[in-house]
Formats: sequence, structure tokens, C-alpha cells
Amino acid sequence: MEEYKDKASFEEFFKQNYVPLDYKSIRNEMREAAGDGWSLFTDEYKFRGKIDKKDFIVHMTGDAYCTFEEIVENAIDKASERDVPDVLCSALTDDCIGRGKTIKEGGAVYDFISGLQVGIANMADSLAAIKKLVYEEKKITKEQLWNAILDDFQSEENKKIQEMLINDVPKYGNDDDYVDQLVVEAYDSYLDEIKKYPNTRYHRGPIGGIRYGGTSSISANVGQGMGTIATPDGRNAFEPLAEGSSPAHNADKNGPTAVFKTVAKLPTEKITGGVLLNQKMTPQMLSTEENKQKLEMLIRTFFNRLHGYHVQYNIVSRETLIDAQKHPEKHKDLIVRVAGYSAFFNVLSKKTQDDIIGRTEQTL
Repeated sequence: MEEYKDKASFEEFFKQNYVPLDYKSIRNEMREAAGDGWSLFTDEYKFRGKIDKKDFIVHMTGDAYCTFEEIVENAIDKASERDVPDVLCSALTDDCIGRGKTIKEGGAVYDFISGLQVGIANMADSLAAIKKLVYEEKKITKEQLWNAILDDFQSEENKKIQEMLINDVPKYGNDDDYVDQLVVEAYDSYLDEIKKYPNTRYHRGPIGGIRYGGTSSISANVGQGMGTIATPDGRNAFEPLAEGSSPAHNADKNGPTAVFKTVAKLPTEKITGGVLLNQKMTPQMLSTEENKQKLEMLIRTFFNRLHGYHVQYNIVSRETLIDAQKHPEKHKDLIVRVAGYSAFFNVLSKKTQDDIIGRTEQTL
């Protein structure tokens, strides 16, 4: 993905490459794209009779941004079923061979789809900021907050608002129920909603055929951040969103135990697409046997007592990462955990490198 130096260059790119789409035009175009009588709608949709316009269009700063997930995904699935049988993957998945069907035709025993819920921490911190500063303490009005967001906190007055959003509000990742319960409630409502939208294999053989939650954002938090305006948690426009279920960078001030306790409050039994949690420590932090044992006990407690889902570590110092960014020829073998996978640090985009460098360094 191309990187943009400033807001103006991104907006110019967006204006030249994206056009607003209304409900009618996208419905017709997507149906035509499927072609040959392939319905994009499952029986569930047909039974309901219509899909509401609000499911198609999200308005962001005046630009209509088409994000109707179900129609797009079902169109892709139908096209894949027809044109890309994916023989190898189907042959390795139970029970495609026995049923004589590819994955997209409903050959798998289990079939669930998980979208990416990116920016969990941003949502939590934004809800807390709105609740505390706008409604409870009334330090700013809704209009002031909205104008500050549209301004990307550039004016002197809006910079003061940004400082309040960042410094005067409880943050996700610190075991604070004030903010943690807001995101739990919001996420629960989302998880309940997506169950209503089955995939194209629904009632065609597999167990499931529905959608469920997943925070395994890979490195999509960087790319999606590039298309997202400023947010009420004080994040600037086009900066990376928080990845996975991890706190926003440097928002977690109370150590790794507090992070674990916050993440454990999420309905992990429902988020079966992964509750990705990244943590970073320096090699020096694990240089003693005592600290190694502390980390081992911490991880065991997270999974055995708090019923955590996942955690992965980068054991590398900030200084090493910055030096690798400046002098890649000296660090050709440096491998880092990105988000559910490992990669050579030097092959990552600079924005992804910066995102990894910016992660909180935990202590024990």
C-alpha cells in the first residue's frame, strides 16, 4: 500500500479513486457482478425480504464509504465457488473428499467466517472519553469534540482537547472497569448482531455457516488506520489503529498483569476467530532466572485462571528495532512477531515497523 505524507495527499488519492455509492447502485452492480443467476443473498436474506440501506453505507466526513460486508463477501464466495475450486485446500479439509464438494460448495464439516474487528482499544478509549468528558464532567460539548476530530486536533484549542482525551480519561489495558466494561458491552452487541448474517454455505452441509468475532488483525491496523479520520481517544487521523485486543500504544500504564485482566474481560468464548494480544519486553528484562519464572507464572495464570485466549511476545529492545530501521544491513536476521505471524523486520513497511516499535515495553 502506498504511504501518504499528509492528510491532503491522502484525500486527493481518495477523491480520484473512490466514488460515493448509494444503496441502489451498489445492489445492482454487485448482483450483475455475480452473474448467471447467482444470488448474493442467502435464504435467510430472502426470507427477511430486504436489506436496510444503513447496512451498505457509512458516511465519513462527507464521503460515502461503501462497506456492506455481507454482499461483498458473498459475492467473492460465489465467484470463488464457481471459478476457483481451491482443490489443494479442499483436499486437506475434512470432509470435502467424502462429500465430493470443495470448501466453497459446503464440503467442510465446520464452516465459520470471522471478520476482523480492528481498533478494539480505540473504541474502548473513545467511548470512555465521550462518557467522561462530554456527558459526566461536561468539559467539552459534542460539537467541540466533533470539530476537533474534523480538524485532526490541529488548532491550539483542539490540541488542548486532544490532551484531555489522552490524559484525563481511563484507558483500556489498565484493569479499569470504567473503560473495560464499555468495550465489553459494545462488543457483545456486535457479536449478537453478526450471527444474523450467514455465509453462502449456510444450510448446505457444514456445521455453522455463520459469522463470529475475531480480533486477529494481522497488520491491517496500519492500513485501516490510513483510511480512518481522527478518533475521540485522541488518535490523529491516518495513524495506525490499535492491533488485535492489545491496548493502544503506551496507554497501558499498570504493567502486564493489568493488561491480562483487561483482555480477559472480553467475551473470549464468543470471539473464536482469535483474541490477539501482543506484548513486548527487552532481553535484559529476562536476563535473570527469577524474571523468567515470573513471566512463566504470569502466562500460566493468564490461561489457567483468567481463561485467556492468546498472547505473543517480542523480546527485543526499542533501541535494536530503531537501529534495524536505520541500518537494515546490520540486522538481516532480525525476526519479530507482527500479529499472529513472524516476519523479518526489514521486509515490513515503515509504518508497520513504527507500529511495532511503538508498542509498550512491559516490566515484571
